[in-house]
Amino acid sequence: MNYSSHLQHPVFKTVGQVADQMGLQTYVVGGFVRDLILKRKTTDVDFVCVGSGIQLAEGVSRALGPEVHVHIYKNFGTAHIPYSDFNLEFVGARKESYRSHSRKPLVEDGSLQDDQLRRDFTINALAISLNADTYGELIDPFNGLEDMKRKIIRTPVDPVVTFSDDPLRMMRAARFASQLNYDIEPDTYGAMISQAERLKIVSQERITDELNKIILSPVPSYGFKLLFHSGLLKIFFPELVLLHGVEYVGNNAHKDNFFHTLQVLDNVAKVSEDLWLRWAAILHDIAKPQTKRYDKLQGWTFHGHEDKGARMVPAIFRRLKLPMNEKMLMVQKLVRLHLRPIPLAKEVTDSAIRRLLFDAGDDIDALMKLCRADITSKNLQKVDRFLKNFDLVEKKMIEVEEKDKVRNFQPPVTGDEIIKIFNLAPGPIVGEIKDQIKEAILDGQIRNNREEALELMHNLAKKRGLTPVS
Repeated sequence: MNYSSHLQHPVFKTVGQVADQMGLQTYVVGGFVRDLILKRKTTDVDFVCVGSGIQLAEGVSRALGPEVHVHIYKNFGTAHIPYSDFNLEFVGARKESYRSHSRKPLVEDGSLQDDQLRRDFTINALAISLNADTYGELIDPFNGLEDMKRKIIRTPVDPVVTFSDDPLRMMRAARFASQLNYDIEPDTYGAMISQAERLKIVSQERITDELNKIILSPVPSYGFKLLFHSGLLKIFFPELVLLHGVEYVGNNAHKDNFFHTLQVLDNVAKVSEDLWLRWAAILHDIAKPQTKRYDKLQGWTFHGHEDKGARMVPAIFRRLKLPMNEKMLMVQKLVRLHLRPIPLAKEVTDSAIRRLLFDAGDDIDALMKLCRADITSKNLQKVDRFLKNFDLVEKKMIEVEEKDKVRNFQPPVTGDEIIKIFNLAPGPIVGEIKDQIKEAILDGQIRNNREEALELMHNLAKKRGLTPVS
């Protein structure tokens, strides 16, 4: 089968011409070929030649023009050229062998067949020739094209060997299945189960990179279920696995919080591509196992799971090598606040809305998406009732925000002003006055403007025996 019509961009002809001039058999390989056939947009292009990938890249760089630069990584035998909308990667064909105690392979020069043999899955072992006499010809030694038609993830060789050699490939299997909505072939999945413990030799950064790609897939619960049932998830994310299971006291049972969490994640995925909002969905109930209690009158309770969960977020982010920055703070905030809008859906007061807007700040829209996603009851009338109530809450938020401007508001009177007006030394009394002004605004006792805030400041100071300096 010839795919020359798929290679419309002139860069492929250029690479082929340079390869012919240098006498190198050269192919575009791997994920780019897979996505080309699936008609998925991709910008990362891998070229393999039988010979020096670095020399080929240098030749291609010269052919593309003086403004095109090549970045060489001699330690890895690779080269990279950013060009147009593409990231072009060049490498010589290699064969690899592994030692059981290490994920780092012994690498030596090889043929195209050797290179295809070391690939993780048949759908990623496809190659298209770029040399003039065979331009566009597909080389598919493991029937990857057929596996794509059948929507199957399968390894080119014995999956036990494939996963033992590089255990990250098990994460990649779940990731590709989740991204493409493919099944993992039974023997391949069986090997994921038998080799799951090998994942422990892989760096957390690599594991989390694959995990984030699963989280960003169209239906992320599918990838998580594959990780859960294979035993991989418990190795790097035990807190999430602890959510699984249902406990009974008599006929009273709570829902399975693991599968509830996955449903919330899928619900969020339908309305947002924000990775961090999806992380908030994953972690919103993470402390339920630690806060679970049975009360004879109330049944199962999880009091305080939102606060405890928020306190757990930094340690989970740190261990999973996720960024310890404003993204983590956003997730932590959403976990802490995810129950707050629920009582508002029953009784909407201006004061409660002001406090929620103040506490959520710019993340209020994300919080409301999370809260809507958290309604997972099988009772459709109940879901519809909650969602309509949330519509009322959001309408009220718009009204209150327009009137009171409390989202991210700073008190109209600063601590420095209080110190200056009353000639005070910095101390607790300054903070008390500031807090009382803030609380008065949030409670609706005064409007959020400077005049009313100053008037209240003077009244509060007077009660404390303070007089302004003239």
